[in-house]
Amino acid sequence: MSRSEKAEIRREARARRRALDGAAQKRASRSLAGRLATLRLFAPGRRVAFYLANDGEIDPVDAMRQAARSGTLCLLPVIPAKGRRVLRFAPVDDATRFRPNRFGIDEPLVSRRSLLGAHQLDAVLLPLVAFDGEGNRLGMGGGFYDATLALRRTRGRYRRPGVVGLAHECQRVDRIAVEPWDIPLDAIVTDAAVYEFERSST
Repeated sequence: MSRSEKAEIRREARARRRALDGAAQKRASRSLAGRLATLRLFAPGRRVAFYLANDGEIDPVDAMRQAARSGTLCLLPVIPAKGRRVLRFAPVDDATRFRPNRFGIDEPLVSRRSLLGAHQLDAVLLPLVAFDGEGNRLGMGGGFYDATLALRRTRGRYRRPGVVGLAHECQRVDRIAVEPWDIPLDAIVTDAAVYEFERSST
């Protein structure tokens, strides 16, 4: 799949999710939370990374509140310095303050000592631009999550974190070509369905 084909898929999928009005986005968020609950990701002592929705992304805010009520430690990604790609994750609660990062997305304002690496988490919930029925994903193209989750390529050693993609059902496409650096997903959850995938341990 050429770079131009991927760019076209991104353009069309982003346009579809941006076209959803506020009421539709709220319904999708509630439905997403209910479907995520079936995966049993949230429990006391577990560490799960979420994200703050942007650019029409499906909003995990209802699921995040549900997770916090269950005793799950909720975290949000922190963008690294320019030139680097590996994300760290900041614990958040109702008292957390935020500031915009270089992409204009709010980010937790916390000490660097409190940041966790992906290997310290039980699950990472990440936004998708597009996905197909085989569990292949297309992100924004920055490579942050692929770099952060590269440790998953050595599955024998690292079985955490679980990786779950979140999207509106309207972002599903027929096919996305897999690149060598792409990190496979354990599941994709949308407002309409839960897709789980069996992956090789090699």
